[in-house]
Amino acid sequence: MTAQKAVKPDAQSIAASARAATKGGLPPVHLWNPPFCGDLDMRIARDGTWFYLGTPIGRPELVRLFSTILRKDGDAYFLVTPVEKVGITVDDAPFVAVDFEVSGEGEDQVLTFETNVGDTVTAGPSAPIRVERDAETGEPSPYVLVRANLEALIDRKSFYRLVEIGTHHDGWFGLWSGGSFFPIIPSEDLP
Repeated sequence: MTAQKAVKPDAQSIAASARAATKGGLPPVHLWNPPFCGDLDMRIARDGTWFYLGTPIGRPELVRLFSTILRKDGDAYFLVTPVEKVGITVDDAPFVAVDFEVSGEGEDQVLTFETNVGDTVTAGPSAPIRVERDAETGEPSPYVLVRANLEALIDRKSFYRLVEIGTHHDGWFGLWSGGSFFPIIPSEDLP
């Protein structure tokens, strides 16, 4: 029996495999368990910019393609196809929520977010909103779950708009969406 030759992963081969696997929507990356092929010099910056070999990827359709085969296992991020799994670096969250729409009011309110890669997600029990606060500065970082362990950082302008429609409930200031209340800050901590 001959040993399989190790191949260094590259973005071009991953993209080709992704194109073959993504026909008809999001591929079932959660079902794929290919061998780990190593780390790829690919990084997603906090602002949602994707880099390959230190250079921003300038083709939105390629970024979208890569985003469809992204998976998070534990604290690590991978691009996964049926035949390869490569590690990438994510500075914060892999996506950025760049806008949202509101329908309804109060407990019937629904918030639908759009990400920088064209995904839409309606916040609710299966797509919660959470807010982390920086330990030193207290600055909030709000997130919404987009799919299977992958979150979007809600951009600043959208977060300011969310605060404008926030309300108080059970001692918290927060947001309603999809029948769930998502706390942002204790009401007593507001000025």
